[in-house]
Amino acid sequence: MNADQHSVGMAPASVKQDAAPALRIRALMLGDRINASGLEIGTLVSSAPAAFRVHTGLAVIFRYGVVVLIGLLPSEEKILIDSLKPRVIGAFSPYEEETAQAQLCNDENAEAIQPGGPICLAKFSDDRLLLVADALAKSTSLARDERRVAAVFDVIEPFARELAERGRTPRRRKGILQLIGNALLVQQRVAGRVAIAEKPDVLWEKPELDRLYSRLEDEYELKERLDTLERKLTAVSETANALTDIIDTQRSLRLEVAVVVLIVIEVAIGCFQIWSGTH
Repeated sequence: MNADQHSVGMAPASVKQDAAPALRIRALMLGDRINASGLEIGTLVSSAPAAFRVHTGLAVIFRYGVVVLIGLLPSEEKILIDSLKPRVIGAFSPYEEETAQAQLCNDENAEAIQPGGPICLAKFSDDRLLLVADALAKSTSLARDERRVAAVFDVIEPFARELAERGRTPRRRKGILQLIGNALLVQQRVAGRVAIAEKPDVLWEKPELDRLYSRLEDEYELKERLDTLERKLTAVSETANALTDIIDTQRSLRLEVAVVVLIVIEVAIGCFQIWSGTH
């Protein structure tokens, strides 16, 4: 049975289109990862990502730590989030969150996202809602990564300013290495776990929905934000590597000076001993 036959808009186990022409959608980034293996919180709708029909709506769980709740009451959302907490790895506090609203437009050609308004869908089918969930989840993950990279820039800026104004470099090599580590972690999330540039699996079965997903990508500026984030990550890595190289060079110079001084001292001692032996 296909996803359209199990649409959220069908009764009795889903939201009724005529009774509820709008759906509240809430994306929460609970942590670094969510283990959805063996999870049973409702009727399975999709396995990649894990999506379940819960009460009158959908819960879509992404392995990179985001859960998207569609058409659920606040009390139902709280119960579901609490049930997921034991499966969250690297929990965040507070959660990263984005919200949206889906609205029926009754015309596939009119499917669009109004600027600052609701997401207009021809129907509340599982396929369409999974696409919305995918875009909103990626946007939520990007928002956190953007803040992390911005924080790294805030740390690097004083280092670069000191180098430009005084010609001095920070001596805290450990701090520079931590910056590189943070940049690598964000790169790993973006390229490995989140895979923002990849299209959701549902489009392989429903290629006719590609236009809708393209509109969602444009609305949340996923590609543009990804490109900007990657450029910033490259700048962070290059800056941190340059600072580390300068620090290493200075250390090597100091070591060479120390070796020369020791050699001079040893020669001086040898000369003194020779001079003492002749008298």
